[in-house]
Amino acid sequence: MSTDDLAALLASRIRDVPDYPKPGVVFKDIAPLLDDAVAFAALVDHLAARAKALGATKVVGLEARGFILAAPAAYAAGAGFVPVRKEGKLPGPCFSQAYDLEYGSAVIEVQCDAFVPGERVLVVDDVLATGGTVEASLDLVRRAGAELAGVAVLMELGFLGGRERLQPHLGEAPLEAIIAL
Repeated sequence: MSTDDLAALLASRIRDVPDYPKPGVVFKDIAPLLDDAVAFAALVDHLAARAKALGATKVVGLEARGFILAAPAAYAAGAGFVPVRKEGKLPGPCFSQAYDLEYGSAVIEVQCDAFVPGERVLVVDDVLATGGTVEASLDLVRRAGAELAGVAVLMELGFLGGRERLQPHLGEAPLEAIIAL
């Protein structure tokens, strides 16, 4: 399946929910995509191929919808899966990073022993909006001793400037958005 065909298939399975989680925000609901076995498999296969092509030994999923995409992609790529979670959700010593998002602020964490130094990591999330969550995760990955192989997101809300915010943090690592909105 071509990249354009994949993007069209996936975009057709994403629904807009106006005024969620607060007035003025249009939430991109991926539940219909996840419910469609063909679309979900195509997405997982694409992300797994991306992880393999980048030589990723671990795939990081960002809470919460990033988990849904990253875990099966890691399995299909023969890589490990590492969750980056909201503060206080992981046991043991963790690295923490505060960040701002389009409608508030938060703190995310990764376990200090999640990576062996030098491991190559693909960071996966569902949406790139302002870039705050991904930026914080990149800081965590590096602080934990891993090397960034790349970032892959299902969709990018380009009008919010996340890509520009991330450019200084990516180095040579690519950023792929399957759907650009």
